[in-house]
Amino acid sequence: MIRRPMIKLTVIIPTRNRARTLSKLLESIQKQTLDQSLFEVIVCDNSSTDKTATIARSFANKFKNFKYIKTLEVGLHVGRNRGFQEARGDILVYTDDDTEAFPEWLHTINEAFRDKNVVLVGGKSLPKWEIDPPKWAWEMWKLNKNSDRVLSAFSIIDLGDEIKEIDPYYVFGCNFSVRKKVIFETQGFHPDGMPQEMIQYRGDGENAISEYIKQKRYISLYHPKASVYHLVSKERLTIRYLWRRGFNQGVSDSYTTIRKQKSTNKFRKSNLLLKNILRYLLKSLKSKHTENGKYRRALSEGYEAGYNFHQQKVKEDARLEAWVVKENYLDTL
Repeated sequence: MIRRPMIKLTVIIPTRNRARTLSKLLESIQKQTLDQSLFEVIVCDNSSTDKTATIARSFANKFKNFKYIKTLEVGLHVGRNRGFQEARGDILVYTDDDTEAFPEWLHTINEAFRDKNVVLVGGKSLPKWEIDPPKWAWEMWKLNKNSDRVLSAFSIIDLGDEIKEIDPYYVFGCNFSVRKKVIFETQGFHPDGMPQEMIQYRGDGENAISEYIKQKRYISLYHPKASVYHLVSKERLTIRYLWRRGFNQGVSDSYTTIRKQKSTNKFRKSNLLLKNILRYLLKSLKSKHTENGKYRRALSEGYEAGYNFHQQKVKEDARLEAWVVKENYLDTL
């Protein structure tokens, strides 16, 4: 009797109305150096209305292990959590539908998890600029004092060419590989990636898992070959996008604050936290009259608006408050 290799990794791709970029991602996964018998691919389609289903199904025969799932509930966490429930691998490799993987991406992740103490692995998320980036974008994507590059507004990061332990918050959601047991322990991902008209239902996504890993003192590993390219579209290279990105982050941080308090009766402390965060952001700004400062200011002003928006919405809506403090979002699938 011939024994089939056991699936070790499950690649989980939540997607919504990005058929073109999804196709490029799947092509890059098809070219992985890791034997296809060792991994599976799950595409979780979050109610797309474009050609996502057609594109996904066209790859079904190009992988040894492939599954396409369409979900009705909206939100990035829906696809992430459904992928977790369907996964056969012990290592869950989450990525976004606008990335393209390095050829050795999965091989490297598989090797990194041979260390039983490692629970989270990330790598570079390098920008794939849709257009030549303006000067301010290059300025924000510059080396810091540690010779790293981190620009969370675009989910891009480069921590160099050395393998090292890192803070779990430096493993971004577009390249987030985690042991399945950790998702069991945390009871799934929190809400994230909601349509803008439902933004009050956004949460802190994978950050809750990162915080759990940090509190447990589990090991998070950075490996430069476990890396992807992440699309920075021309729409993102605008003040309008950065303001909205800041707004959405403000919503997420308001959500986190309320969950920690377990009550909306302590808003004075929440506002103090907001002021401290804004003080930190504004301290890093250059003159407001410089182009770089103008774009950074859009982030901070959007952040304040988003934080205050969410705090007010939760005060006004008991159902929203109940959603924010839910213990387990797996039961919403």
